[in-house]
Formats: sequence, structure tokens, C-alpha cells
Amino acid sequence: MKMKLRKPVMFLLLITVLAPIVLYTDTLGTYFNSPSSSRTEFIEDLSTFTFGGDVRPLNVLPQESSASLKEPPGDVYSENSSNSISNVSDTISSEDARKARQLTEAESLKHQTAAGNIDGGVEVAMNENHISQVTDNLHELQQMDNNSPKLVSAGKSESRATETSSKKKTSPTDSKHTLDATSAKTEIRHDQRTVQTSGRVVSGETTRSKDEERNAQIVPPDARVRQLKDQLIRAKVYLSLSATRNNPHFVRELRLRMKEVMRALGEATKDSDLPRSVNERLKAMEQTLAKGKQIQDDCATIVKKLRAMLHSAEEQLRVHKKQTLYLTHLTAKTLPKGLHCLPLRLSTEYFKLNSSQQHFPRQENLEDLKLYHYALFSDNILAAAVVVNSTVSHAKDPSKHVFHIVTDTLNFAAMRMWFLANPPKYATVNVQNVEEFTWLNSSYSPVLKQLESQSMIDYYFRSRADSDPNVKFRNPKYLSIMNHLRFYLPEIFPKLDKVLFLDDDIVVQKDLSGLWSLDLKGKVIGVVETCGESFHRFDRYLNFSNPLISKNFDPRACGWAFGMNIFDLNQWRRQNITEVYHSWQNLNHDRQLWKLGTLPPGLITFWKRTYALDRSWHVLGLGYNPNVNQKDIQRAAVIHYNGNLKPWLEISIPKFRDYWSKFVDYDQVFLRECNINKLAGS
Repeated sequence: MKMKLRKPVMFLLLITVLAPIVLYTDTLGTYFNSPSSSRTEFIEDLSTFTFGGDVRPLNVLPQESSASLKEPPGDVYSENSSNSISNVSDTISSEDARKARQLTEAESLKHQTAAGNIDGGVEVAMNENHISQVTDNLHELQQMDNNSPKLVSAGKSESRATETSSKKKTSPTDSKHTLDATSAKTEIRHDQRTVQTSGRVVSGETTRSKDEERNAQIVPPDARVRQLKDQLIRAKVYLSLSATRNNPHFVRELRLRMKEVMRALGEATKDSDLPRSVNERLKAMEQTLAKGKQIQDDCATIVKKLRAMLHSAEEQLRVHKKQTLYLTHLTAKTLPKGLHCLPLRLSTEYFKLNSSQQHFPRQENLEDLKLYHYALFSDNILAAAVVVNSTVSHAKDPSKHVFHIVTDTLNFAAMRMWFLANPPKYATVNVQNVEEFTWLNSSYSPVLKQLESQSMIDYYFRSRADSDPNVKFRNPKYLSIMNHLRFYLPEIFPKLDKVLFLDDDIVVQKDLSGLWSLDLKGKVIGVVETCGESFHRFDRYLNFSNPLISKNFDPRACGWAFGMNIFDLNQWRRQNITEVYHSWQNLNHDRQLWKLGTLPPGLITFWKRTYALDRSWHVLGLGYNPNVNQKDIQRAAVIHYNGNLKPWLEISIPKFRDYWSKFVDYDQVFLRECNINKLAGS
């Protein structure tokens, strides 16, 4: 009986002795052949061995102390280089090894717990914590890939907990729990590698999809249109080269392709406007161009031809710009058919009235110094109506506002009829004829004498458009005395102290009564300066090569604009401003100091006599600059359509039309009879 038991016991002892050696030998081979990260992982697994319920170190394996097992550095910096992703991956692998070591060392503490279910709970909790940390690391990897270098935390507090637990002594525990823990750790390592690998795949796919979305957003909406236009340019180059012209079959094919592309392109400005067959035509043209490249592959010849085409295009652009400038000025000078009809229709109705019906009410207000007086000089009935309507509609007390309108003989009856038929609510209006100012003649006014000269008339009505580079100064409106009445305000209103001058191409957006209470500090005119832009300085308007100008004025002085100006007529009379104006007009009889217009003599006449108003009172540029700031327009008390693109013309800037047109009643009978309708886009 003893002999029968002896053999199994010896067999078990033999297995007990040989098994650690076999296991160690296999692990040792793996140690020399595996990467550093996996070496640490397997050594940690076999650093303890359970036999007979005791957890003991292997005698044949040198046992490392906890002090020698150092975890990876806690802080890893990711740089924008090709090594950043691999460094983070190594950090994650080191984290895996460290967590596996924590699981192993946690086994040595199981002697402190009596129930196995507690150990299982710790294992599950640590497993879940580790997987979540791997997921977090993958998330940090994506963040570092998309953003600037960031600090990746490796969990210093957890490393301190690991070192503390490794210093505690081990004690016997249940071998069943040990085997379960070993299998659980193996599954955890497998899950960790799976999560890590899948995380990298997901991260790569996410980054790739983001790049594709970014590239899709960069593609302009007219990419295909540009490609078609580029093909047409290349086709024109090949048609002009001698090598390709000698191949009639290729020329016919190329011309056919050009017609197809031009037909597909049409007036399209973006890819959505192109027909569905555009892709086929684009590919066909590309194949034909490839044939041309085989026929003519001399790059130097093609570059030379492209330069010639570029030079020709620039010359054509210069000519077209000049023609556009001339036609724009011609359009600005031309009276639209409806605005020509309106004064005729109004004049007819005015002369049908009896004398008692031709007078305006409240004429006693015309010289009342307690009221707010406006000066408006215009021969445009509709424009004058907008100025009055917009001012009255924003006035806090319209009854205090008095409008003095001066027009020419041709429009006098029509202007009066308009305001008799459409009187502004509670406000006072008076219309005068410039011919009534008998004191205003060529013997008194130098500018009138100049305007009547034959040389001046020839200057404005010459047929050659390119005779003067400053086409805008050749506008015949400068021949009208209406444009120069602003320099005779004290003579026109001898009993008034203050007058607010308004151009007929402005729109009032706020109450203007506050301007009369301003203290101009002894200055004659209140203006909004325009020195924010270089072309609004004195050297833009005056000839500083003339010593009379260079000695008296600063070329970099800040300019300003007429259009909305408050005048102190008492200071005007006291400083004799009209005489200053006349003296400078006499010096400029040959137009050597400035070209004709009202702003240059205004800058000279009121030099050092201006009071700067806040910029919100007067915003300019709506008649030539489509980029006027929208916020500035909304804040402005007065907006000014200075320039050729007047709001009543079809060439006006569409987005600015509504500010003007909303003060026109297009249902008014005279406007309907003359077919004056709201312009498209306003």
C-alpha cells in the first residue's frame, strides 16, 4: 500500500520541482525576444508563485525590490512632430504594465480580507478603472493630434499608492482566488490590448474624417467654374501657337470643345449654376488639351504667349475702366425720364391754381429766430421732398422747423406745387426763385463771371472724354449758380442768426434740433471731418505746386465735406467770410489753384474757421463707396449720397437705396402719372 502511494507522491513532487524551472525557461526566452514593454509585463506575472496556499517568491528568479521598479515618467509632452504619436503610445503601454503590476501586488493584500467576494469586487473595480484610463488616454491622444502640445498626466497619485502597497508583507490566501485572479489578469491584458488597438483605429478614422470634412469646407463654391475658365485660357493658348495651328484636325476638335465649354459655362458664377453634363465636357476638354500638350510641349513658348495675353487683358481692362468712368459721369448728368416728366406735370397743375392757392401757410415763421431754419438749394423735386420728409419725420417738434428752399426758374413752379400738394406735417416751407436775388450778378460775384465765360463753357461741354483726367470736375452742375449759393447765406437770409445747410442728396435719420444749441466757440461753420482717409486731405483738392497754396495751407490738413453744416451767420458777417471767398475766386480765374467745384473753395474760405462735430452727425460715401460700415449708417443722424451713384438713379448702390426710397410715396398721383416706381433692389 505504501509503495502504491509512493509513486504518485514522487510524481507530484517531480512536477512541483520541474514546473517552475520549465516556466522560468519559457519566460526567460520570451524576455530576450520580446519588446521592453512586454518583458516587464511577463516578469511581473511570474514574480510570485502560489504553492500549497502560500504566495512565495521563486527561488531561481532574482526578486526585485519595490524601489527598483520605477514607473515611467509622469509627464509626457507631445510636440508637433512625427514622434509625438509614438511617444504617447509608449506612455499608454507603460501605463498598461504599471496597472498590471498593481493588480499583481493587490493579490498580496488579499490576506487582509476574509471573504473572497470582496477580492472579486476589488478586481472588477480596478479592471473598470484601468479600461476607463486607457479610454481617457486615447481621448487625450486625439486632443494632442488636433491641438497644440498639451500635458498628458500619467497619474502620480496612483504611483504613490502602488509603492505603498508594494512595501506591505504578504500572507497566505486562498489558492482558488489566486488562480482566478491570474486568469482575470490575463483577460484584462487581452482586453487592454484590444481597447488600445481599437482606440487607435477609431482615433485614426476620426482624424481622417475630420480632415476630409475640413478639406470639403475649403473647396470654394465656384471651383468647377474656375476650372472651366482655366481650360478656355489654355485652349486659346494652343490655338495661337504655330505648332498646333498646323494640325487642322486638332484645331477643329479644340474649337468644338471650346464651344461646348462656353455653352456649359454660360453666365454661371458658381458650380450649382452649371448643367449636369458639365463633368463630361470638362473631361473631354481635358483630353483634347492633353493632345495639344503632346503636339506643343515647349514651355518657354507657352509662357511667352501667356505673358502677351496677360498684357493685352490689362490694357483692355484699363480702357474699359476709363469708359466706365465716363459713362458713369454721363449717367449722373442725365435726368431720368420720370424726373423730367415730374416738373412738367407739376408746373401744369401749379398754373391752374388761382393766386390765393399758390401761397404757403405759416409764412410768419420764416424770420422767427426761435425756430430751426434749414437752407436747401436744389432743382431736383423728388430729392428735396425726401430731405424735408426725412427731417420732419424724425423731428421731436415739427412745428419748430422751417425749410427755406431755393431753386431755379425752370423748376420754381413745380417745386412750389409739390409742397402745396404734399405739405410737411406742422413744419413751415417756403420756395424761392434764385432769379429773385437781383444782387447776385456777375459784377458782384466773381464765380458768376467765370461761369459765364466761353472758356468755361467749352471746358464742360467738350466732346472728348479723355481731355482731362479729372472727369468728375467736368460735371456741368458746377456751371449752375445753385451750387455756389452756400457761399452767400448771410445775403440770402439777412435776418437769421443760424442756418443748417443741407444738400439734396442726404437723408435725415435723427432729430437735428440739438445742432442749434451747440456752442461753435467763435467758429463760422460746424463740420464733420473726413481725415480718416488719405484722399480727403487738402493736397487732394488744392494745387500745392502753386506758391499761393503752399504758403498758406497745410497739405496734410484734415478735409471735411459740405452736405450737413451748421452756420453761425453772425460770425460770418463779423469775419467778412464772403469777401474772403471772393478774393480767392479772383485768384483762381485760370483754375490754377483748384479745379472747379465747391469743396476746394470751401476748404480755403473756412480755413481755421471750422468747428469739428461728432462723426455720427454726418456719414458720407453712400454715393460711391459700397463698403460704408453698416453700424456707422445706423448711428448716423444724416447719411450722404455724395458721389455719382445717387439713390434716384438706376446706377445707385442697391443696398443703400432703401434708406432713401422709404421716404418717397410712390402711390402719389404725380409719381404714378410719370411712371416713377421704386427701383429694383431697394
